[in-house]
Amino acid sequence: MTEDKRNLLIIEDDPGLQRQYKWNFEEYNTIIVGEREAALQAVEAEKPAVVTLDLGLPPDPDGISEGFATLEEILGLAPHTKIIVASGHGTHESALKAIAMGAYDFYQKPVDPDQLGLIVERAFKLYDLEVENQRLSETNLSSRFQGLITGSPDMYKVCDMVERVAPANVSVLLLGASGTGKELLARAVHNLSDRRDGVFIAINCAAIPENLLESELFGYEKGSFTGAAKQTKGKIELAEGGTLFLDEIGDLQFSLQVKILRFLQERVIERIGGRKEIPVDVRVVCATHQDLEKDITEGTFREDLYYRLSEITINIPTLAEREGDSILLAKAFLAKFNVELKKQIKGFTQDALTAIASYGWPGNVRELENRVKRSVIMCDGKKVSSEDMELNIEEDEVEILNLKVVRENADIRAINNAMAQSNGNVSRAAKLLGISRPTFYGLIKQYDIII
Repeated sequence: MTEDKRNLLIIEDDPGLQRQYKWNFEEYNTIIVGEREAALQAVEAEKPAVVTLDLGLPPDPDGISEGFATLEEILGLAPHTKIIVASGHGTHESALKAIAMGAYDFYQKPVDPDQLGLIVERAFKLYDLEVENQRLSETNLSSRFQGLITGSPDMYKVCDMVERVAPANVSVLLLGASGTGKELLARAVHNLSDRRDGVFIAINCAAIPENLLESELFGYEKGSFTGAAKQTKGKIELAEGGTLFLDEIGDLQFSLQVKILRFLQERVIERIGGRKEIPVDVRVVCATHQDLEKDITEGTFREDLYYRLSEITINIPTLAEREGDSILLAKAFLAKFNVELKKQIKGFTQDALTAIASYGWPGNVRELENRVKRSVIMCDGKKVSSEDMELNIEEDEVEILNLKVVRENADIRAINNAMAQSNGNVSRAAKLLGISRPTFYGLIKQYDIII
């Protein structure tokens, strides 16, 4: 590939037109092929931003079947590529079908070099604009929420709430099931706050034995107990000027809850065996999968501590509630593990995508990541299948009697899944749904869906 030229792939079997195209498009790095297999190889090898495609290709040079088959396969390999379709056969019907399948534009033979040149240049500009917009979007999201991948309106609301509360020096309580990304969002609170240059210290209250957790949190003085050979600072003190993340705060033993409450009220601590009060400037973010209000009723969690921790409460949806995200995350994990495990798996089969979208994901994002990693290891084909994922897609059915609600929920779920499967390509998403693009945009507006 020439560094200062953009790749243009021309799929045309007529030698005379091949020479004309080569001359017309000297400003591009022009790759010319005459049949489907060579075209697919060129798409994979050269990754052209723009493709011109003659529908009349061998072995059907007088028809359109081979051209449409080529169009479909290229879009499957590179859905964001701008494909300009050419044909002299059944022009009106062919144009409608090509655009419906996801082609960027259509022109009728015989070729007008100037007109085609303008279409090609416009296609390159649109491609460059989309790439830049995607880069800016991903950079913006990843810089604010490192590691977060989502297209879910519910998660966008969570992110918006995190952005709003992060600058305020208030305690934040993150509520969500295991594997929903509570620590990731806790880090986002830290990164978006004025403490971003300070430390972020996380401690899992459920992972440390009760007899060790107090010393881990508050530290201890030399000689305060057997084995205390030197003065040691605790996690709270080490988080000075930064953020302390207490994960699974619902598992904190009752006796320690009193000391945490005093720290939150007074902003001072005492090390075990110490007599001196040590002031600490720390932002506290907590998380739990437990129902703390139920724990308060049962007497296992202090009510006064709960209100100290939950100045702001953020509820994190499960993966099953994040429409379309299971597919987006699966694709991201596949790319990640392809690199880590030195594999070259091309993607997921359609049955795998259907299974991923349908499965309930009780273990949330963590379970999805583990299944994708295992499937990458076990897969011996070009694509991951539902068998490789070992998915059981049987779900408990929830009976909803209001038909309007049923239809609306089904529409929203189908639109989000179609956008995920088509990598954000509206034409392909509309095709998957069996509707026109205007109808698709109408539904997006009706349900206020972010795409």
